[in-house]
Amino acid sequence: MIKLNEKLLESYDRSFDRAGVSGERLALRLSTISEIGRTESGGSCRIGYSREERAAKKLVGTWMAEAGLAVREDEAGNIIGRLVGEEDHLPAILSGSHVDSVPNGGHFDGVLGVLTALEVVEAWKETNYRPKHPFEVIIFSDEEGARFNDGLTGSLAMVGEIDMEQQLCLQDIHGDSFAHVIKDYGLRVDHFLRAKRDFAQCKAFIEVHIEQGKRLEKQYLPVGVVTGIAGLYLLKITFDGIAGHAGNTPMADRYDPLVAAGQFVYELKSLPKKVSSSAVATVGKLEVSPNGINVIPQKVELYVDVRDIYEETLAQLVELISQKVEAIANEHRVTVQIDKKSLAKPAPICQEMQEKLAKIVEGQGIAPMFLPSGAGHDAMILARHTKIGMLFVRSREGISHNPREWSSLNDCVQAVHVLKEFVESMQEE
Repeated sequence: MIKLNEKLLESYDRSFDRAGVSGERLALRLSTISEIGRTESGGSCRIGYSREERAAKKLVGTWMAEAGLAVREDEAGNIIGRLVGEEDHLPAILSGSHVDSVPNGGHFDGVLGVLTALEVVEAWKETNYRPKHPFEVIIFSDEEGARFNDGLTGSLAMVGEIDMEQQLCLQDIHGDSFAHVIKDYGLRVDHFLRAKRDFAQCKAFIEVHIEQGKRLEKQYLPVGVVTGIAGLYLLKITFDGIAGHAGNTPMADRYDPLVAAGQFVYELKSLPKKVSSSAVATVGKLEVSPNGINVIPQKVELYVDVRDIYEETLAQLVELISQKVEAIANEHRVTVQIDKKSLAKPAPICQEMQEKLAKIVEGQGIAPMFLPSGAGHDAMILARHTKIGMLFVRSREGISHNPREWSSLNDCVQAVHVLKEFVESMQEE
């Protein structure tokens, strides 16, 4: 089997090896981490707070130390590698992501953000550059949430937004309690909240991440500037009707909740564009009761995932959806109940950070493209406490959370150059 680094290097343009940046080093590190938790189908399985996540963190921590970073683990298991600045009392600039994965994920999601930040440090070491501000490379714990169906645990702990009462009620996919998992991982539950840090000592956070979509690929662009990270509402919609025999109930006498649900699912696609070009809404789960082949359903429950990068338009879309649901229920003579839950607030990225990144991208000879992130990231948690920036790297066919996930080494190294110049540009501000 061809190793990941060999495959990455097959089409690599070595002209990108400049200013101390090494594509071969980045490829080898991506490849080495990909072997930790390797699945039979060639994917990655390093769920949060697992031995595999711990092993990947330890490996990167070793690389951090070799690059000259002071490495520590906080009480939530986040790994922080700090490069001392020339004026170390100044607020630190942070960059990083995560190394945990979904059960059979790819080899770039999260890991690329950690390794691009570390490659910046390696490039500085090669060129004897030392930043004025301290620079920190961070590996956040349990971003994906595959273990507890939750996620962003490390970043939430770092900003002090963990609800320990709620955390202690969690059970993982094996039925083990959060307390048991954390103890087995080598941490202390009673110290978990101590991971909170003072963000007054942070200047900004920048995260590099694969796009997990096709927009950059469609425009033939290696990287893009993220305008914001979408907030998320989950709506549980329950249509109630009257069950009946499929053969003996005339069409005009039916109170069919599945017909109402079907119409709603079809019409939902027209609603997001009415409020925002970045809004989306998806029905991904639908349950029919009693679910018999010859029975008019009694009840249909469905779930709507609603996202946008602006809080105002997200709220508008949720209201539009509610109005549409009520109108369709009335039309089909069924009752409806709507339960709304806000799971994450949007994290718009300030114009200053977007413009700075765009200028650097353009300076690298790349047409700047602005695009929203529909997925959640650790950056969205830190956005409530410090300025953030985010850079997307092109994903082949938009595939992610899948062993076929792929970003070319050319694109990944170009992202390193953008990140490096961005962090350097912030030194004199």
